[in-house]
Amino acid sequence: MSARRPPARRGSRKRRSAKNADGEALLVLSVAAVALVAAVAAVRWLLEHWWLLVLAAAVAACVGGAWGHRRSQRLQWERVQTRALRYQLTQLDALHHRQFEFAVRDLMRRDGCPQAQQVGGRGDNGADVLATDPLGRRWVIQCKHRQAGLAGSAIGTPDLQVLNGTGRPVHKGDVVVLVTNGRFTAPAVTFGRQQKLHLVDRHLLGQWAAGSRPLWELLDRIPPPRRPTALS
Repeated sequence: MSARRPPARRGSRKRRSAKNADGEALLVLSVAAVALVAAVAAVRWLLEHWWLLVLAAAVAACVGGAWGHRRSQRLQWERVQTRALRYQLTQLDALHHRQFEFAVRDLMRRDGCPQAQQVGGRGDNGADVLATDPLGRRWVIQCKHRQAGLAGSAIGTPDLQVLNGTGRPVHKGDVVVLVTNGRFTAPAVTFGRQQKLHLVDRHLLGQWAAGSRPLWELLDRIPPPRRPTALS
């Protein structure tokens, strides 16, 4: 029969655990002491070379000031470019239909809707541009581009029915608009008036794109402001 090993003594295990714990604590204290000495040395060095701190602060201030100045100039230039945005109808006619949507977005931004965005595409639910004007009204705009302008096919009632079904229920629009560089059929004009849809035909688009006035000053029957502002 093989001899059985004597069971390990619990006391020796406890002593080894205590030694390990003491070693870890000593290591932590040593690291902390070294870090403290290094910190004290760094503080003393900085106090002796205080002028470096002043120089670093001055350099940081110059760099920050230059960056802020450049950013301010860039934003100012962008605002100037936006305010000066103008389109002729022939320019709009030459655009791709997606570019036409971006042009409408940019015109809304020019008029004081900085958050205007182009959302047209697959699954857009009848909206190509969404914007909020300075008086808090939400605009839902559908764009219909005709390369031939007035000679192109007229916008009929079916397109307005799609917009009417999504402009307010889906997109929560206060002002629902269809913009085209072409024309509308007579039934479409009647339907739009009945459903409180705003139609921007080629003639009205030409006025708006030329920068005469914001779109909400060119349209009739605009809802009241959502919130009072200095403009109201």
